[in-house]
Amino acid sequence: MHGLRIGVCYDFRNPPDSGLTDSYLYDEILEQVKWLDQIGADLVWFTEHHFIEDSYLPSWIPVAGAMASVTKNVCFGTDICLMPFNHPIRLAEDLAVLDNISNGRVEVGLGMGYAPHEFKGFGFPVSHRLSLMNEGIEVLQRCFKGEKFSYKGKRYNFEDVKITPGYIHEGGPPLWIAAMSEPGALRAAKYDTNFLPQGLRKKSFDPWVKALQESDRNPSDYRVGIIRSILVTNNKESDWEPIRQSERYRMELYKRFFEESGEGFGDPGEPIPQTWIVGTVEECVEELKKFILEFGITDIVTMAAPPGIRLKEMSASLELLFREVVPRLKKEIS
Repeated sequence: MHGLRIGVCYDFRNPPDSGLTDSYLYDEILEQVKWLDQIGADLVWFTEHHFIEDSYLPSWIPVAGAMASVTKNVCFGTDICLMPFNHPIRLAEDLAVLDNISNGRVEVGLGMGYAPHEFKGFGFPVSHRLSLMNEGIEVLQRCFKGEKFSYKGKRYNFEDVKITPGYIHEGGPPLWIAAMSEPGALRAAKYDTNFLPQGLRKKSFDPWVKALQESDRNPSDYRVGIIRSILVTNNKESDWEPIRQSERYRMELYKRFFEESGEGFGDPGEPIPQTWIVGTVEECVEELKKFILEFGITDIVTMAAPPGIRLKEMSASLELLFREVVPRLKKEIS
């Protein structure tokens, strides 16, 4: 059984009416991460999207490198890094450098994307995403072995490649694969990676568990992660309202993506919960414990800088989370 890790996630979205420059927001978040590293956060994850009006983070590795230089404890990862828009050799090299800068504190969660405007912006059709995703995973896994290799696929062909510098993390950064569908879940099982389930339970989490069990593998041998935000407060009514408005803004973008792509937003069924957990220390501990045990969750991150919310407004909740909720939760789960 893997130890529980809890941390934060950033998308760097900066609404046009925020009054903040992008550079100021980056500075604020860097300072926040330095503080979170000191008070007990285990993880800093990033999400990736491209060509978004509010400056959604398109390139996470430079940010992780900057954060690695001012932290000692947190592990950096993604939910998700969009594999089709990242050349696998270039990504493997960047990860090698980040792995060395952070002294092995890097992992990477991969997804294949679905927003049509992103594929158009990069100049290739959405129909290429499956082959780019699968071949990207295969190339990365070869890169991470630290040996010279050749590869011949539909999208990528390489001869005598060896990634340098070598990885601090033996075997390269741990890989995660995200899934909102059964094919995605089976992909994670096929490539034997950690898992980032999203969407409907019956389409992602359950097929992954079944695939592992049918091949004599134990789901508890893998890390299972999710973005599920947490607001720790004794004043739920007043503190939740601005977050609720921010969450509505945040979700409008994903609704637009799903409408443009035609992929499953609002399909009937039991979702894997990703709604905010809001309550006192005791209430958050109990709800998180129930959620963790039901889905075998090992890694949870909360959105530390909801779009349009000043970071100082999140400080009280984050301090309660990492100084009170997390220690109690880890003690009760272990």
